[in-house]
Amino acid sequence: MKAVILAAGKGKRLMPITSSRPKPMIPLAGMPLLEHTILGLKDAGIDEILLIVGYKEEIFKNYFGDGRDKYNVKIEYVTQEEQLGTGHAVSYAKTFVKNNPFLLMYGDLITEPKVFKEIVESFNETKPQGIIALKKVKNPHEYGIISLNSDGFVEKITEKPAPELKLGNLINAGIYIFDPLIFEAIEKTEKSIRNEYEFTDSMEILISQSNGRILGYNIEDCFWNDVGLPWQLLDANRFLLDRLEGKVLGNVEQNVQIIGNVYIGKGSNIRAGSFIQGPCYIGENTMIGPNAYIRPYSSIGPNCHVGLSEVKNSIISSNSKVPHFNYVGDSILCENVNLGAGTKIANLRLDEGNVKVKIKGQLVDSKRKKLGTIIGPNVKTGINVSIMTGKIICENSQIGAHTIVSEDIPPNTLYYYDPNKGIIKKSLL
Repeated sequence: MKAVILAAGKGKRLMPITSSRPKPMIPLAGMPLLEHTILGLKDAGIDEILLIVGYKEEIFKNYFGDGRDKYNVKIEYVTQEEQLGTGHAVSYAKTFVKNNPFLLMYGDLITEPKVFKEIVESFNETKPQGIIALKKVKNPHEYGIISLNSDGFVEKITEKPAPELKLGNLINAGIYIFDPLIFEAIEKTEKSIRNEYEFTDSMEILISQSNGRILGYNIEDCFWNDVGLPWQLLDANRFLLDRLEGKVLGNVEQNVQIIGNVYIGKGSNIRAGSFIQGPCYIGENTMIGPNAYIRPYSSIGPNCHVGLSEVKNSIISSNSKVPHFNYVGDSILCENVNLGAGTKIANLRLDEGNVKVKIKGQLVDSKRKKLGTIIGPNVKTGINVSIMTGKIICENSQIGAHTIVSEDIPPNTLYYYDPNKGIIKKSLL
């Protein structure tokens, strides 16, 4: 069986993390999100994969290539020139799959690899026209809810219904297998009120007009995350680190304590006095310490430096520096971030309430008591900067010394405190 992965979107809700890379290429536990998926598909016996790309497509192509040497799978690419919806995106796969059933999924989700095996086995056993992975969640009104008939087949799909409708809590998990009949349904699909060709509309057409049966497959006992919001990256990172195999490939100096599963990449140096608690991941050519404290569920990328500082439950991407008296907790630092000495990140509100984050102009409750900051690529902070909970610092910005960051900072902004004038914001362009 072949697989088709939808990976053309921009991931606007994850800005500024996605300012420099597509969402499926965000690194977690040492490799891009999508690479974890490709390895899972390969383990399920799928060795031909089509990536439908668009935004920053060259990053996919440069990293994965044709897949043969790196993964022993065949990877092809198709560019979705216009973002006209998921139904439009899937239509690009028709030539690739020919007349055979195919696995279809979104490239920005992560789940346990066994899900791919199980859904393929279920499809082969039942021979429906489609199968859809389902997941029970506590907030179904934020997703597409699937209603099943008494035989377990899809009866109705309702996108983000009002909670008072009480349509259940089984959501579309974004992993499917379809017979090529789905392409006939896509051709009959009209644009929605969002002016897009919605794939959920195509599925309903398959059921209502083509007498197609779509079997619901509940993945209730499996981890699943669609990584739609920044803090969900921390959840996905935690899942991956819990499955991590500890390995020390770098140099560890004397008087270093390592507890639990810790991966240390080639060329990395763990200097004296450091204390590392797994599970955590440290990439290649990274220096930790001296006297660093790395707490569980931290992923630190290649070519980084964490000095006399503390990192806890955070993702730090490549070429970033956390060198002097810094605290980074429950946060995401993109590539090439440099924290000045004494920069501290708050990850707990004084009233211990849930941390809220502004996403696309709307304040969203993260439902997390502890959440630090999201810092975009190429950001620098001066000495003794304090960053409040849930704040987003966008790409290429600079924070002046002794500044308290109590609001989100736009891209390419110089942001600093003037004792006489208060907070000053200037464009760096």
